[in-house]
Amino acid sequence: MTQQPQVDQSKPSIARVYDYLLGGKDNYAPDREVGDFFIKDLPGSVDIAYANRNCLVRAIGEISRAGIKQFVDIGSGLPTADNVHQVAQRHQSEPHVVYVDNDPIVLAHGRAILETDEFTTVIQADLRDSEGIRHHPEVERLIDFSQPVAVIFSAILHHLNNDEKPEQVVRYWADQISSGSMLYISHFRSGFNEQTRVAEQKLQSTFGRGRWRTDEEILGLFGDLEILEPGLVPCSLWRPEPTAEGMARIGGDHHDLSVWEQLISAALSRKP
Repeated sequence: MTQQPQVDQSKPSIARVYDYLLGGKDNYAPDREVGDFFIKDLPGSVDIAYANRNCLVRAIGEISRAGIKQFVDIGSGLPTADNVHQVAQRHQSEPHVVYVDNDPIVLAHGRAILETDEFTTVIQADLRDSEGIRHHPEVERLIDFSQPVAVIFSAILHHLNNDEKPEQVVRYWADQISSGSMLYISHFRSGFNEQTRVAEQKLQSTFGRGRWRTDEEILGLFGDLEILEPGLVPCSLWRPEPTAEGMARIGGDHHDLSVWEQLISAALSRKP
């Protein structure tokens, strides 16, 4: 019988706070306390979570339509609606997906949900342990790095301090993937205003880590990878769907967005 990972319910978790902000049920009182700060003290800030999630869904659709059917989602968080494997399955038959997160509750819930899916798995690992992830038996079982792979860093690299070398984490995976592979990053960007400074300080004081970055710093994480259109833009402006709301976004600029929507940006890159 597989031993269930131990979950520390006394401390907030990045994955569980995010789950709470998205309306999920897999969270505890300390997670809700942090989440309520954003909901009540910084009205509108929950837009960040939704803008980021919706952008990820669109990105996985674009990657899948490009013919890629292998995904490594690093810092995946708790399962929610429109997970990577579910979006990919709309476009590809039997995509191979590995979710990676260091929160044991993600592992427990992921295993329960994915018991009957032999092509999708979840492993518990620290995103800084790139070698450990790369050579994990489940990664080696599902991912063929001689073929195109999509590596996903959705709203996770801003939880690394500069001295933890996030650019080296990205570079490791850029070196591992083959030509034609894609790498996606969404990241909190410096807002240079009081609301976003308060939000940044709250996360740093809660988790003891993390750093918002400028557009130039975020672009620097991609190294030599080719950044695809429309480049690095706020998530809400990244290839919006052709709905009534989406059409209003097309051709828009940062000034059309709320201060919170401007705080989370994304880009998709390809390895030549």
